[in-house]
Amino acid sequence: MKKVELTMNELEKYNVIKSLVDHHGNKNRAAIKLGCTVRHVNRLIKKYNEEGKTGFIHGNKGRQPVHAISEEQKLEIITIYNNKYWDATFSYACELMALYDEINISPTTLAHILYSVHILSPRTTKARKKRLKASLKAQQKKCVSKKEIDAIQANIVAMEDAHSRRPRCAHFGEMLQMDASVHLWFGDQKAHLHIAIDDSTSHIIGAYFDTQETLKGYYNVFHQILTNYGVPAMFYTDRRTVFDYQRKNTKKVEHDTLTQFGYACHQLGVDLKVTSIAQAKGRVERAFQTLQQRLPIAMRLEGINSLSEANTFLNSYIKEHNAKFALPIHNNKSVFIPQPKVELINQTLAVIAERKVDTGHCIKFEKQFYKTMNTQGLQVHYHKGTKGLVIKTFDNQLLFSTDNKIYELEMIPLHEKKSRNFDFDVVTETPKKRYIPSAKHPWRNSSFLAYKDNKVPA
Repeated sequence: MKKVELTMNELEKYNVIKSLVDHHGNKNRAAIKLGCTVRHVNRLIKKYNEEGKTGFIHGNKGRQPVHAISEEQKLEIITIYNNKYWDATFSYACELMALYDEINISPTTLAHILYSVHILSPRTTKARKKRLKASLKAQQKKCVSKKEIDAIQANIVAMEDAHSRRPRCAHFGEMLQMDASVHLWFGDQKAHLHIAIDDSTSHIIGAYFDTQETLKGYYNVFHQILTNYGVPAMFYTDRRTVFDYQRKNTKKVEHDTLTQFGYACHQLGVDLKVTSIAQAKGRVERAFQTLQQRLPIAMRLEGINSLSEANTFLNSYIKEHNAKFALPIHNNKSVFIPQPKVELINQTLAVIAERKVDTGHCIKFEKQFYKTMNTQGLQVHYHKGTKGLVIKTFDNQLLFSTDNKIYELEMIPLHEKKSRNFDFDVVTETPKKRYIPSAKHPWRNSSFLAYKDNKVPA
């Protein structure tokens, strides 16, 4: 005889009705115990007399719901997730399936399907992992074959640590957290994604890909911020990377990127703070977790395999990301200062190097020789050993600053293009006027050296 298994509520009904029938009890009292009417008690008595214990099983037990997903559909969903979206969270995978595969399911339904075959989300919580681990160990104890035990052991996951959080800033632009993340973002080569995120709203307001974590990458992010939003109040960055790095065995100032980026911030009145604790800038770390789960998939589906394509794609993707994950900006007061002029931005986001004039009245920079030119297009001569700053602006203009005067650098070619003695079509070029920034240029020699020596505003 088949064993009848009842739920707790069904078993309670069975015991009350059985006692009522066997001992000729009071139907009113039974109705009060069961929370039903006397009329329904009569129905239960009839079921008991006709079917016994089986009559108390719910009629839908064992039936497949009309709206349930078939086993074939479940297998298709599992196959698609494993083949295309294995590194996506369940929520994002549902969006991608609706967009590319015409499968519309909720994240909860997808989670039930994937959890049934022990597939976890990349962002699974500690509690979920703990529960699954306990469940798998219980199943493992019941297994007999070594093959089943090994298969379950392969699905047991480890637990992760958690960290505390801090309140958001009150205003938009009050603090921007900035960092870079190395990851296999696109193609088969790792790249570094530099971003700046607003602490108040979690808006990503600047993003740039580069091969390494570089000053160039952060300058491009800073340029996006200045162009699109204005001057922020403060940057909060990582001490252990580009902002506090000075190459060993060299005293060249162009390698001291903290000084370079710090002085650019000083010229615009932006406070720069660094930290060696990753959790102190949790907004940007959390943003990278989300980006690492979603951005590589989006770029893979778009067929992106180069830095230029990736940086172009970022323009549209970051807008979609902010619309989905960031808080509305209009609810916060903005403390951004209006955008500087384009010329000032290009001059401020510059790479500088200390150089001396050689015996040929020239300056050597990046393995090339340059001569100093004034606004009239004429070369200016300085004595050997004259110190100054070579300034490479954001738009790649080369300048030389000495004695608070600015000159443009013109490269001296290794060979003349034409000979004055043997080529008859040589045309003598007249000097052309050149645009050179005024003495108020942000990279004045005396001001920068004072900042470099003291690491305080000059």
